[in-house]
Amino acid sequence: MHLQSYKIKAAISCNKNFSNSLNELKPFLSFDVIEIYPQTEPKTINSDYQVLITDISAYQKFIFEKINIPKILILKQNEKNTFKSKFELIVKLPINAFQFNRTVVDLSQKYKFDLNSLIKIKEYILDKNTRFLKKKESSIKITEKEMNFIEELNNSTKPLTKNYILKNIWGYSSDADTHTIETHIYRLRQKIKNKFKDENFIKNTKDGYSF
Repeated sequence: MHLQSYKIKAAISCNKNFSNSLNELKPFLSFDVIEIYPQTEPKTINSDYQVLITDISAYQKFIFEKINIPKILILKQNEKNTFKSKFELIVKLPINAFQFNRTVVDLSQKYKFDLNSLIKIKEYILDKNTRFLKKKESSIKITEKEMNFIEELNNSTKPLTKNYILKNIWGYSSDADTHTIETHIYRLRQKIKNKFKDENFIKNTKDGYSF
């Protein structure tokens, strides 16, 4: 049998019977199964794995509040979830191996997509998936053009001129009135100011707009 190359790594901390069953199914799974233990650092789990599979006995030993990857809780038929922590999925035994495999893959891919859609800008988070600009518990909805403008500012090492913004972000012809861009950006700055009380998120100098 050829060695399988896995792109998805699942951390598993469950009773031995379930762990052994998954290990036996390894050749047929689309993800790698790696057993972890309660002393494992949460930051190591977050950086090394795409999904965590656990059960009640293991969960009682871990500090899962600091684990940010998707979590799957495995329950026996008569067990109930007594934890307040959020699980992306709760699975009752026995499981269908094919469906479980698909679930783990889908969860890890969704997590990767969501992670790639989040951009940290100063003390803000730009969520490209939902088009929200967030700061702590507050957020504002922005337009696609405003999102592209903020992302372009974040990626640029120098201020963006009005003509550049006009042509490359708002998509207007170069001979269009730059006052149109000023109006768009003024409205965006007002939204940010009113919601976050921040007048300096987008700076405007003679060289152009920047953070």
